[in-house]
Amino acid sequence: MRASGDALVQRIGIAKGMKVLDLGCGDGTTALPAARLGANVLGVDIARNLVEAGNRRARELGLANCTFREGDATNLQPLPDHSFDLVVSIFGAMFAPKPFDVANEMVRVTRAGGRIVMGNWIPNDPTLVAQILKISSAYTPPPPEGFVSPMTWGIDRNVIERFEAAGVPAEKISFVRDTFVFTFDGPPARFVDEFRKLLRADHERIRRRRKQRPGRQLAEGARGAIRQPKHQHAHHVHSGHFPARECRLLKAPAPFSRRRGRARRAR
Repeated sequence: MRASGDALVQRIGIAKGMKVLDLGCGDGTTALPAARLGANVLGVDIARNLVEAGNRRARELGLANCTFREGDATNLQPLPDHSFDLVVSIFGAMFAPKPFDVANEMVRVTRAGGRIVMGNWIPNDPTLVAQILKISSAYTPPPPEGFVSPMTWGIDRNVIERFEAAGVPAEKISFVRDTFVFTFDGPPARFVDEFRKLLRADHERIRRRRKQRPGRQLAEGARGAIRQPKHQHAHHVHSGHFPARECRLLKAPAPFSRRRGRARRAR
């Protein structure tokens, strides 16, 4: 999965000196390659352990231009308005609750003429993640009232609606499908075992944080945690132009071997 971050930053126009926010950054799959290209990168994630891991990786790589901090995609205060040339979120902010708040915050912190890029899974895709969710839904109780599925970020009309509400005209938004390759170094049985471990660890972190912060919804569960043994998965890359900003959204509902996606851009 690391290689996908390198490939992505080469394609979205990251250049030396740019101010980049990676929202739902994990431990730096996208943030660190962006910093290696010379951008000044801030990674924000709700999971403290991933923030700590990202800062540790940045130090080990000698990247003083990349830092990570804990934060909530639905409320990016105290980050100032119009402060980033590029806001990117790859399988990250899609897991936050209150998608309209997420879109509003991404637009708020993007400077005039800047861009937003999101990568999100596509619902009902014939690839790993979408199929896992489809199967598991048959064995789980219905979600609580008010729950908004992360997969709704993979539906064009939802993305348009959310960013229009944040001030981005529909004509400034476009959608693209693309393919990236993710590989797992091992047999399928080992991959499934790793997948189980990662999901259990994510669920345990969410449970602990809910105890620590009652009432706060933490929906950034198994984001990007799976690496798959050479399967394909699709994602939408939504790209659209916002009035004074540009924003791309990448959507992907597949496994972690190959993914197609749509990107969204806004100015």
